[in-house]
Amino acid sequence: MPAIYPFTAIVGQERMKRALILNAVDTRIGGVLIRGERGTAKSTASRSLAALLPRVQIVQDCRFGCDPERPATWCTECKERFSAGGKLPTTERATPFVNLPVSATEDRVVGTLDIEQAIQKGERHFEPGVLASANRGLLYIDEVNLLDDHVVDVLLDSAAMGVNTVEREGISFAHPARFILVGTMNPEEGELRPQLLDRFALSVEIVGIREARERVTIMERNLSYERDAEAFRKDWLEKEQELSDKIARARELVDQVKYTSRDLLSIAALTASLNVDGHRADLVILKAARAQAAFEGRTKINDHDIALAAELALPHRIKRTPFQQAEMTTEQLQERIEQLAGQSVPNEEEGEESDSKQGESEEKKT
Repeated sequence: MPAIYPFTAIVGQERMKRALILNAVDTRIGGVLIRGERGTAKSTASRSLAALLPRVQIVQDCRFGCDPERPATWCTECKERFSAGGKLPTTERATPFVNLPVSATEDRVVGTLDIEQAIQKGERHFEPGVLASANRGLLYIDEVNLLDDHVVDVLLDSAAMGVNTVEREGISFAHPARFILVGTMNPEEGELRPQLLDRFALSVEIVGIREARERVTIMERNLSYERDAEAFRKDWLEKEQELSDKIARARELVDQVKYTSRDLLSIAALTASLNVDGHRADLVILKAARAQAAFEGRTKINDHDIALAAELALPHRIKRTPFQQAEMTTEQLQERIEQLAGQSVPNEEEGEESDSKQGESEEKKT
């Protein structure tokens, strides 16, 4: 198998790369939908990200890659093993990359329980599905708009809850399902239903690069990779390791990132001013802003973090009029945030920090 193209060697497409990195820092954000024409590095970026992510500690011989440091999230089998014999041995593995085929059925995704064996022999037998393979890894769905709507629903439910529970005839089995969810699609081949579109936390629309010099750089790097993939990857190894280490540090830091009541008000005022339906966008912006701050090594979010997060969380949620600009830039969003903050009640306890874990799951990402 040839060496995977380095993530840091991808030219341009900064929004896409940022959306992927933020989800790698905190899988609780809820995935990213990448929409764009063919040949814009959608699948390359996803596969490359998985390849550079830090190795993870898992319970040895666990079919689901359970995290030994988080027993509350263990699968049914690990909990039973622990109850029977005490401490579980551990090992290490690379971050898995799982590609979900468009033809996948619900049973293929969630796994199946053998009811016949349970009834006849009194044994619970669970056959893992795609969600088990993807736990603590990256689940990639190409042409997600062509996948059965019900299967997409199941995937998004698992991504949101971080657990997959299968129940049949009074028998149940549960295992952790925390993964970086990446869906890609070509809008020319059909759209997702609005209900499903909203459930992808972040969305990025990408097009081919138009700047001639950057297109030349793309050609040169690809030709070099095709000549000798191993040598090309070796040339980028230092930058890949730097990014991997930065993501690892951010994962440790993200739960310590704090926000103030003013930050919450800024997010709420921004989404309200743009007539965004529901409250999912507000929560996504907060989570992504915290991941952005952690990635930059900070323990407190600011307006720029909020603007960067909003740039990724709002494009697929804003109701547009026929002549409205398709997307708002980070600068425009930050300017709007500052304007709205100026209109808010003065002397708001700007320095009053909210607990970084308030209202959120205590569980960490992968």
